[in-house]
Amino acid sequence: MSLESLQSMIAVAIGFSVAGLFASGYQLATSRLPSFGLLQAGPTLAAFTALPVLLFSAPFIIMRNTLIGARDEGRRFEFVFAATIIAGLWSLMSGTVVVAALRVSGAL
Repeated sequence: MSLESLQSMIAVAIGFSVAGLFASGYQLATSRLPSFGLLQAGPTLAAFTALPVLLFSAPFIIMRNTLIGARDEGRRFEFVFAATIIAGLWSLMSGTVVVAALRVSGAL
């Protein structure tokens, strides 16, 4: 396995971990599950402040909604597979941002 592949796998794992951390933190603070519906209120202060939480917790939200939909609505395999790929790519990007921020701060 190449070094780049290992770094990408670690970034995906960090991205999913940060997504779970942000989603759990939001749920702890508000006693509600985070969802993309927070942005439907229009350009309000609440929607603006929820944006960073949604950006980093999106892989968790996508996978939660996909797995619940697959169980309750019987969604097809192709839809679940596509949603998993989207969540994985989003997790890779957010994990890369977190790793870059840790490098800049001197923590790595």
